[in-house]
Amino acid sequence: MTTQALILLIVFLAVLLVLSYPLGILIAKIADGKAPVPGMRWLSWSERGMYKIAGVKADEGMTWKGYTLALLVFNVLGTLFVYAIQRLQLWLPLNPQAMPNVSADSSFNTAVSFVSNTNWQGYVGEGTMSYLTQMLALAGQNFFSAATGIAVVFALIRGFSAHSSKSIGNFWVDLTRSTLYLLLPLSVIFAVFLMGQGVVQNFSAYKDVQLSDAVTYSMPKTGADGQPLKDSKGAPVTEEVTTRTQTLAMGPVASQEAIKLLGTNGGGFFNVNSAHPYENPTPLSNFFQMIAIFLIPAALCFAFGRMVGDQRQGWAVLVTMTLLFVVMTVGVMVAEQQTHPALAAMNVDQGSSALQSGGNMEGKETRFGISASSLFVAVTTAASCGAVNVMHDSLMPLGGLVPIALMQFGEVVFGGVGSGLYGMLIFAILAVFIAGLMIGRTPEYLGKKIQSYEMKMTSVAILVTPVLVLAGTAIAVMTEAGRAGILNPGAHGFSEVLYAFTSAANNNGSAFAGISANTPFYNIMLAIAMWFGRFAMIVPVLAIAGSLAAKKRLEVNAGTMPTHGLMFIALLAGTVVLISVLNYVPALALGPVAEHLQLVAPR
Repeated sequence: MTTQALILLIVFLAVLLVLSYPLGILIAKIADGKAPVPGMRWLSWSERGMYKIAGVKADEGMTWKGYTLALLVFNVLGTLFVYAIQRLQLWLPLNPQAMPNVSADSSFNTAVSFVSNTNWQGYVGEGTMSYLTQMLALAGQNFFSAATGIAVVFALIRGFSAHSSKSIGNFWVDLTRSTLYLLLPLSVIFAVFLMGQGVVQNFSAYKDVQLSDAVTYSMPKTGADGQPLKDSKGAPVTEEVTTRTQTLAMGPVASQEAIKLLGTNGGGFFNVNSAHPYENPTPLSNFFQMIAIFLIPAALCFAFGRMVGDQRQGWAVLVTMTLLFVVMTVGVMVAEQQTHPALAAMNVDQGSSALQSGGNMEGKETRFGISASSLFVAVTTAASCGAVNVMHDSLMPLGGLVPIALMQFGEVVFGGVGSGLYGMLIFAILAVFIAGLMIGRTPEYLGKKIQSYEMKMTSVAILVTPVLVLAGTAIAVMTEAGRAGILNPGAHGFSEVLYAFTSAANNNGSAFAGISANTPFYNIMLAIAMWFGRFAMIVPVLAIAGSLAAKKRLEVNAGTMPTHGLMFIALLAGTVVLISVLNYVPALALGPVAEHLQLVAPR
């Protein structure tokens, strides 16, 4: 690991801490129904007006079942809306490129993807979606899916802090306040910053510009169904293409880019996401894009501490997340600083510059270099964001193992907006249960007894994603339709499939892009993984919230296990890692580990 990489990591964590602490205080006020700052009081008029129009009784709480029903209905309706916009976009306004209607299977996949906060994109954004679809359907769900995650974590925290209550809050109020007071203001501020850095924001038609010299390149041939053709040996069929012009895509990018990052959504306006200079033009924009991804998940830890009345609890969770993040980030940085053995054997110099020296520069932007690119890899997969400024498919095998493992931790290392914290709190419940078994006491967490019902729901919440990942991967590699999308046979091809289902079920959205996933098989299979990976976890989390809220909050006594010290932090981190190891090591051994051994084996 280079000195430059170490300094970058330290500065990143320091800036994150400085910005997230005061934001956590504001979020706690939002959850408690207060105006975050006096200057936002005018928004409270809008809030009350929305409730009146919608017929929402803001002062009435909901049971966990009512909260769950409202959440599911809202998200089902959102899925249908996003699907309909894509299927009708040719006849709708703000479509200067006359983008055709999106196919049924791709529309289904994309609708589920954005509603579930995954933002898996099997399509080319600038070549598929109209401006209206990007803004109204996709960016709209970037706000609502993030607000849904925040609402769920608010409900779970209330479960810990409540005293014999049937209510865990009001979903419509939590959704509205999270959007109105948190996501919208932050997105406006960040969008203005991005525009200042050079991110485009317009409604112009695409621009065709003349090239100084003609460019000839190879591209895969596609059949009548739009899928890549293969020869008799299974290799892609390519054709030579010469062009003398280049089309520059335009659009309202900055406004979508801001919430894409702040909401840990990840879906880019352009196909190459944050590697595109119109989405991420400068090293400064790149740094603050990473900060934006972690900002709300980190702030929620501080909000958690204030809401349960013990700030030390929030610090314990934040320190656990940070320790796991630092270890994994160092791993990917070290892996990517290594020269590719095959290139070294051919005496190929991968180049050096002020931003990087040696190492693996394949798939990386020279304006960012290895250190900033590797940090982005860790940030976007530790959070359930999925935005990328580097092609993950080009990472070294062990470098590629890190983002897979971070997702397979359950997206709890900071994780998604709301989902990261409620996922880590589920692991905290499991950790105190394990500790209770070891010392022979009924486990308690934050004054609430953890009993059989909570453990059953915890088991469901923890096991649902491994089942989706491993079953989906197995089906894909055992069926002809699944294998047809694998363009890199062998260990790396298996890694691509494993990465796809890991990303989908854990609602991340990034990909080893060598796999051809825009097919009916993958569109449907990944949509199933995304939907149940999101909502089959949310339901048991809300059930736990309802059960805990109904219990009395016990006072701390001499026999209570502290849940804010170093011992608990170690226990919590160990629980997260242990569950991941037990679930996924065999699959990882067949993918990135086997590929690494093949790479370093004597030839």
